[in-house]
Amino acid sequence: MAIQNPWGAPYGGPPPPPANIPAKDLRPRRIWYLVAALLGLALAGVGAAFIVVAVKNTVDSIDTAQSFTSGNSRTFSFVQGKTKAIYVSQSGKGEVDCRIPGMQSGAMTQPDSTFRITLGSRTWERVFEVRPGSSGDYTLTCTSELPAQFALGDKPKVGATIGSIAAGVGCFLAAFAAAVTVAVVTAVRRSRHRRRLTAAWAPPPQWGPQPSGPAPWPPPGPLP
Repeated sequence: MAIQNPWGAPYGGPPPPPANIPAKDLRPRRIWYLVAALLGLALAGVGAAFIVVAVKNTVDSIDTAQSFTSGNSRTFSFVQGKTKAIYVSQSGKGEVDCRIPGMQSGAMTQPDSTFRITLGSRTWERVFEVRPGSSGDYTLTCTSELPAQFALGDKPKVGATIGSIAAGVGCFLAAFAAAVTVAVVTAVRRSRHRRRLTAAWAPPPQWGPQPSGPAPWPPPGPLP
């Protein structure tokens, strides 16, 4: 609202419209939003790779292509000092027995912990670990009280698998945090830059003419 002075000439007036700041003039540039998205995707990709590799290594650790049924045998290559695991897939908790008659030295033991993995429609459980005392091809024979399939595989590396999965989850969390942080910081700094430019480009206030003419009130001094 304009303010009327006693002489009738308005001074003051409505504020000027805010300056129109082009988005391309603001800093940081909008390309940082793209950087945030790409950084998030990159970290998420690394996390997915950790998990995929962990799962693939676990799946490949069991040689299901050379599995055999209960009561039968299959010949495998063993390396001295390299522990292998014997897995069984059966519908219940049947008593399992495995033997390697030709292996004169080494040890076959039952692991202290349980390890299971599901591949397709079958769940494989580790039942024995074999630490051969010599290298060579040996025949493995296994039986069970229930219909079962047996397979030889590598000793599961539970710690490495858990570590890889944890690293993958950590990368996913880092991807989210990094993308959000870069985007928020960029938005806040662009907003501050817009305010600074708006204040710098704002036109000076417009004032009306200075008052002139006789004053509408008596001059100062003693009254007659």
